[in-house]
Amino acid sequence: MSLELLVIDVSCRDCRAALAVDGSDLIRNGVVMVEIEQQRNGDYLSLRKPRELCLCPSGDLGKLQLASNFRGMHLSAELREELPDVMAKSLKATPSNGQVFADTTGAASSSPDAGFRSIFAGILFSRRFIVSYQAVVLVLLLLFTIRYWMSRLRARIRQRRLIAPSSALREECPSLGHESGSSSSSSTIIGDSPSPKNGTIDEDFERTPLLKSEYHAAEYRRLGYSVRAFLLYQPSPLPILNKALPSNGTTLAILIFIGIQVFYLFYRMPLSIPMLFVFADRASLLFVANLPLLYLFAAKNQPIKLLTGYSYESLNIVHRRLGEVMCLLALLHSAGMIGVWYTILRPTGFSLAKFLLSKIILLGIGAFVAYELIYFTSLGSFRQRWYELFLALHVSLQVIALVLLWFHHHNSKPYVGVALAIFLIDRLVYRMTFKTHSARASLTVCKDGQTVIVCNESIFTRKGQYLGYLVGAGLTKGWKATEHVFLTVPALSQAHFIQAHPFTIASVAPDPDASSGELKLIIRAQDGFSKDLLKYAQGHDAVKVRLDGPYGSQNALHLLQQCDLSVVVAGGSGIAVALPLLWAVRSSRKVCDLERRPTDRGSSSVVLIWVIRHASHAAWAGSQIESLRDCGVEVIMPPPTAENGHPDVPSIVTSWISAHDDKLFGGKARTGVVCSGPDGMNRSVRNTCSSLLAHGHDVDIEVEKFGW
Repeated sequence: MSLELLVIDVSCRDCRAALAVDGSDLIRNGVVMVEIEQQRNGDYLSLRKPRELCLCPSGDLGKLQLASNFRGMHLSAELREELPDVMAKSLKATPSNGQVFADTTGAASSSPDAGFRSIFAGILFSRRFIVSYQAVVLVLLLLFTIRYWMSRLRARIRQRRLIAPSSALREECPSLGHESGSSSSSSTIIGDSPSPKNGTIDEDFERTPLLKSEYHAAEYRRLGYSVRAFLLYQPSPLPILNKALPSNGTTLAILIFIGIQVFYLFYRMPLSIPMLFVFADRASLLFVANLPLLYLFAAKNQPIKLLTGYSYESLNIVHRRLGEVMCLLALLHSAGMIGVWYTILRPTGFSLAKFLLSKIILLGIGAFVAYELIYFTSLGSFRQRWYELFLALHVSLQVIALVLLWFHHHNSKPYVGVALAIFLIDRLVYRMTFKTHSARASLTVCKDGQTVIVCNESIFTRKGQYLGYLVGAGLTKGWKATEHVFLTVPALSQAHFIQAHPFTIASVAPDPDASSGELKLIIRAQDGFSKDLLKYAQGHDAVKVRLDGPYGSQNALHLLQQCDLSVVVAGGSGIAVALPLLWAVRSSRKVCDLERRPTDRGSSSVVLIWVIRHASHAAWAGSQIESLRDCGVEVIMPPPTAENGHPDVPSIVTSWISAHDDKLFGGKARTGVVCSGPDGMNRSVRNTCSSLLAHGHDVDIEVEKFGW
C-alpha cells in the first residue's frame, strides 16, 4: 500500500486552528481533501482526485472515519472497514515506540493527533512553498538579462568609438572569404593620434599629484581588477579523479544555484523520523519543479540565448550540475519513502514486497532508474569511450523517464508536460524542420592522412527572414563566426543515420547580402564516427550529409570587436574557430588596422597564435594564413610540438600583450583574448589572463572549448 494525505482545508474551527490553515469554499461538511491508494487482496482503490475524508469524527481523533460520500466510487465491505484502521494505525504514535512528532515550527509533541496534523501541515506548506521557486528562477533570469543587454550597450558604444567609420575609410584587406586574395594598393590609413601640445609631454603635469577623487577611482579600479582576476582563475584538475574544474566565477555561480536548492529542500523541514514522509514529499516536489529548467538548459533552441547571450553549450555545465542535484533529490525521495514504509507501514503488517510492487511505487522506481542511468552514462569517461551509445541512451532514457513520471503521480504532470513540450519542440520543430539542411558535400583527406575536410556550397535564401529571427534561422540564412553544426552522414552505416555530431564551421561567415557561401568542416579522425568518416573519404570524394544548425553564441566576437588589442590562441583543429573569428573582426573594423599600417608588423593590434602538432597540419588553413598577414594580422606559429615539444604559450601571450599595450596605448589598452584548444591550453591561457588582470592590465577572455 502507498498512502498520501494532503490537507487542503477544513471547516471545523478547532481543526483549522490546530492545522493553521485558511478557510476555503472547497470544503463542505467538515471534511479534508485527501488522496489514497491501496492494494489489498486484489481490491484496488485509486482515488486520483481528492476525495472527502472526515477529520473530526465525534469523540476520537485518533481513529479516522471514512465520509459517506466517496463521489460514486464503490468500495468493498472489506476495504470500507479496513481502510480507516490502517490509516489510523499508520499515523498513530505512542510513547512506547519512542516516536515523537514535531510540528512545522519545530515544537515536539507526543500526541498522535499533533503528529498527524504536523504531517498534514508540512505537506500543505511544501506544496505552497515550492511555487515560489519558479519566481526565484525568473528573477535570476531577469538579472542575467539586464546584465547582458547593459554590457552589449556599453560594448556598442565602445565599438563605435574605436571604429568611427567615415567615408574616407576604404578596404585595405584582400577580399574576405577568398583564400587566394591579393593585397590592396590603397594607402588610406589612419595614422597615430597626435599627442597633447604638439606631441610634447608636460613633465610638470606628470609630476602633479593625483586628486583625491582620482586616487580613490584608481583604488576602486585595482580592487575591481583583483576581483575579476579571482573569478577568472581556473584551478587545477582534482587529483586522483583528474576532473577538470571550471573558473572560480563559474564555480561560485553554480554553488549559489545549489545553495538555492538546499534552501528549498530544508526550509522549515523538521529532521525527524515521523516527518520522513514530508521530507520525501518535499524532495519530489523540488525534483519536478526543476524538470522544465533541466530540459531548457539542454535544448539547442531556447530563449535563454536571446535573453542572456548564453547558448546551450555555455549552459551545459549548469545542465550537468542540475542533473546531478536532481539525481540526488530522486535518491532522497526514494530513501525517504523506504523509511516511511519501515517506520509507518511495516508495523501494520504491510510487507516490503507489496510496497515495492504497488503501481505508484513501481512507476517511481522506473523513473528513478532511468534518471540514474542518464547520469552514469553522461560521465566524461563514458562519453569519451562510447559517445554514440551515450547519445542514443540520453535521448531514449529521457523520453522513458518523462512518461514514467507522468503516470507516477498527478502532481508531476504540469512540470512533466512543460519539460516534454520543450524536448519535443526543440527536437521535432526546430532540429528536424527549421534548422535541418540536406545537401551533397565534397570529402578531402588532408596530407596527414588523419583529417577530413567536408565542404558544401550552401545557397542562401532571404525569404522568411523575419520568421527566421523568431523561430531560429537555419543554414539557408547563412552563419556567423564561431558557430557550429551537427553533422549526420547516413551513408556510413544504419547506426549513423540517427547520429549527429557537432563540428565548428571553419569557413568565413558570409556577408548578409550574399547569395551563397562555402561551408567547411575540419574533422580530425579519432574513434567512432570520425574514424568511419575517414575510411569512407579514402574511397569516396563526395557524400550526402544532413546539417543541423547553426548553433553557438557570439560572445567571443563581441569581446574582440570592443577591444583595442585582440589575441586569438588556437590549438590544432581549434583553427576552425580562429579563422572565421579573425576575418569577422577585420571586417567589422572596415580597414586592416586603424591604429598602425599593416606593413608595420610589430605594431599590429591583432595576433593569431596557432600551435600545431605536425607541420602538415598547417595545410588545414590553406592560404588564409598569408591572407591574414597581408591584412595586418600578426601570426605566430611555434615549431610543431611533435618534434620540438609544447611551446610556452602563456609567455608568448604575456609578452605580446605587455609589449603592444605599452607601445600603442600606454598601458591602458583593453585586451580581448579568445582561446580554442585542448583543456590544458585553455586553462593555462585563462590563468595567464587572470595574472595580467591582477597586475593592472584590462584583459578579458572567452574560451571556445571543443569537446563535450
